[in-house]
Amino acid sequence: MNTNSSPSVFGAVHLGYLVIETDRFADWRRFGTDAIGMHHDDLAADLMRFRLDEQECRFLLRRGPAEDVVVTGWHIDDHASFERIEARVRAHGVPVVQGSAEEAALRGVERLLRFPGPKGITQEICTTPVVSSEPLRMLASGWVTGDSGMGHVAITSTRPAQLRGYFDTVFDARLTDYIDETINGMKLKIRFLRVNERHHTIAIAAVRGLPLDPVRTRVQHLNVQAATLDDLARSYQRVHELGFQMALSVGQHTNDKELSYYARTPSGFEWEVGWNPVVVDESTWQPSTHQGISIWGHTPVGQTIVGKLDQFRLGIRSLAHRETTVPALSGAGVPDD
Repeated sequence: MNTNSSPSVFGAVHLGYLVIETDRFADWRRFGTDAIGMHHDDLAADLMRFRLDEQECRFLLRRGPAEDVVVTGWHIDDHASFERIEARVRAHGVPVVQGSAEEAALRGVERLLRFPGPKGITQEICTTPVVSSEPLRMLASGWVTGDSGMGHVAITSTRPAQLRGYFDTVFDARLTDYIDETINGMKLKIRFLRVNERHHTIAIAAVRGLPLDPVRTRVQHLNVQAATLDDLARSYQRVHELGFQMALSVGQHTNDKELSYYARTPSGFEWEVGWNPVVVDESTWQPSTHQGISIWGHTPVGQTIVGKLDQFRLGIRSLAHRETTVPALSGAGVPDD
């Protein structure tokens, strides 16, 4: 549902890069390079990057205490769409800051603007990703990016309508579908939003009936799409062999039919490696509700009573803290269809 009076930017928006703040550089280097199988570049003692494809940067890691995703970067296809998004944000009275040439270079882009986003995750829009002349050195044979963007992010929220309203206002996001799921006794409703042909680029999970957020990090998980089933299987094996924690075993999702597993990153949020999700046909797609996240598999690995208690404590703690939103860009929130 496009609530903007300006022409839609849907399809011109792609998840381009993420900025992660961490003090665990050595662990992240092993996780990204040796387990997941990405290309790695050291830039400085407090900066490194991972590549998935010809673009210079898909993940920028900077030293800091957050142990979290702190920036979502969006590649915009053309300058007209870029300026349309900028005008929308400014028209709602939200501050927009131009990134410096150094910041743009670190992200491997040319034109860069940033503005506030939900849950304190800064949103950045950019044009013209820089293509690297350096050949890829990585264990994976490749990753699916292109028109679908580089993957997706999943966020837990106590204010899901506001988050959906935000991404509708800024990027003309469309509702793909819902999943109803019960995890650890909590009933969840998950909304899946797309901004291009990828089934979803944003997933928003909320506890039904209670303003609880059981996840410490701003992002619950991020997803990258393996080029082949063999790539997925081999990375799954490497995660195990290198001693990184697995969150969910291999399984297949009900809605996008993606085969995937979830590993736990050195920062604590989860990293999903997936393969072969459906591609949305805009001429025929209709939102629907699925029961449960998985057709099969995705079994929790190594879950303990202590871990469940930690989730419960985080949920109770979240009751005392109002979730950060950007009301000016969220409207009244988008009602569920």
